[in-house]
Amino acid sequence: MHIKQHIPILQWLPNYKRSWLKNDLFAGMTIGVILIPQGIAYAIIAGLPPIYGLYTAMIPQIVYAILGTSRQLAVGPAAMDSLIVAAGISVLAGIGSEHFIVLAVLLAFMVGFFQVIFGLFHLGFLVNFLSKPVISGFTTGSAIIIGMNQFGNLFGLDLDRSNQIQTLLLEMSHTFSNVHLPTTLIGIVSIVLIFGIKKINKKIPAALIVVVLGILVVYAFQLDRKGITILGEIPRGLPEFVIPTFDMAFMEEISGLALTLALIGFMEAISIAKSIEVKHNNYRVDANKELIALGFGNMVGSFFQTYPATAGFARTAVNDQSGAKTPLSSLIAAFIIALSLLFLTPAFFFLPKAVLAAIIIVAAFGLLDFSMPKNLLSYNRRDLIILNSTLLITIFVGIKEGILFGIILSLVMLIYKSTKPHMAVLGNIPGTHFYRNINRFDEVVIQEEILIVRFDAQLYFANTQYFKDKLKEFALERGPALKLLIIDGESLNALDSSAIYALEEVHDYFTSKNITIVFTGLKGPVRDTMVKSKLMKKIRYDHCFMSIQEAVDCYKENCFELPKGYSFQEYTKQSNR
Repeated sequence: MHIKQHIPILQWLPNYKRSWLKNDLFAGMTIGVILIPQGIAYAIIAGLPPIYGLYTAMIPQIVYAILGTSRQLAVGPAAMDSLIVAAGISVLAGIGSEHFIVLAVLLAFMVGFFQVIFGLFHLGFLVNFLSKPVISGFTTGSAIIIGMNQFGNLFGLDLDRSNQIQTLLLEMSHTFSNVHLPTTLIGIVSIVLIFGIKKINKKIPAALIVVVLGILVVYAFQLDRKGITILGEIPRGLPEFVIPTFDMAFMEEISGLALTLALIGFMEAISIAKSIEVKHNNYRVDANKELIALGFGNMVGSFFQTYPATAGFARTAVNDQSGAKTPLSSLIAAFIIALSLLFLTPAFFFLPKAVLAAIIIVAAFGLLDFSMPKNLLSYNRRDLIILNSTLLITIFVGIKEGILFGIILSLVMLIYKSTKPHMAVLGNIPGTHFYRNINRFDEVVIQEEILIVRFDAQLYFANTQYFKDKLKEFALERGPALKLLIIDGESLNALDSSAIYALEEVHDYFTSKNITIVFTGLKGPVRDTMVKSKLMKKIRYDHCFMSIQEAVDCYKENCFELPKGYSFQEYTKQSNR
């Protein structure tokens, strides 16, 4: 039983139903034929020979089928991760060189190692630092760079790869007069066909159909002799077992890149897995087990010459729509890829690179996020700034710099926002015991001698000064009529030492002004800290209430002293929540 908890295949395989086989077989064959052109295309994005894309589409998928908790997730090479691989390693080695390949394989091992460690120590929460606006800006920027890097193959131009849009645009402006029309025609027709087929039925393997048609057209009309650039020879055979080059100098050079890819790859996979999970009620996706499954997939894959792999949304959606019931569909997909490695690689010899460029451009177009910027414009300008800044840094400076800048900017914005949280002055809604923001409710009753303040954030060292200043500002607006300050503590979950000192200063300040200060709705952990820090002795137990109304009533009745024999323990017992 203990082993089954750690190896998910032991949970679903013994309970496998014969009626599921038809669905898994169809879904697996569909994903297999989708992954063949995708693997080749994404390897080209990564700067690797096409065969490595097929290796990556095969090995990590087998491992994930054994260890993964999602039953529909399709693992393999991904466009964005491939671009990050190329961007990160190209500064250390020439694209496609032997050293480049060595580093890409080693990178897969290190990405997997980080993911396994994160999973074992339950560190999946680290992906929370990749906020939605950062991911949206980074993904859109990456998609633009991915697409533009394929313009050379699409138009038959000799363009160098770059991760900066200004470099790509400048080089294109110098060479656009050399556009090869037959190549361009093949590329544009391929894009139109892919979009058209997808519009008819997303289950149809549009990319594979375009690949087959492209090969047939080039072969039949001998277009390779007329300037159409073709893929050429792809080695035949299954990947061999080769131990990665564990060189400490190499590992140090790519450690930062590996950490970035480990988090991004996991973020992609878990978001896709969770979106599919809601459609099924017979299993639960475990984030930490997903990390371990992805990690071992990359680690084991590195011994079979793969580069970093993760889940793909489009192929996972197709896998689910095709009726996949269990990860057996992934094993069948891997078997299809193995057959292609053994027998079909010579068939790709005449594949036009313009067709591959079309497949990549369509995939990149699918990564563009138009909805989030539009939505943020209407309700959160700060997040829109983060998104656009990440996008601009990604396309103008670099891939790694873009996501790093986005994360740092998000943290800075978060800290800045927490230093000036929302504070509201409350008034009573007539005929009720409810108190609401006086700036949002016109009908509320305001008593000049009572100031009720709600602090809508955690009180800690970064915002204590703001808290003190705003209280004094609100009190000054009330003037000499103010006799009672009520601080609603419903939003306070904990207090640090700075918060304790701030509350003590607030108490001393208002007490010196002959203004009574009381607290309402304090939670257990907050009260515990106030007691342990001796602050409660200064505030006094009888100045703490369960609700605002109780504090107001007590003020009107002048009953702030606790009744004789009424202990603070009895108060905390009643107010514990």
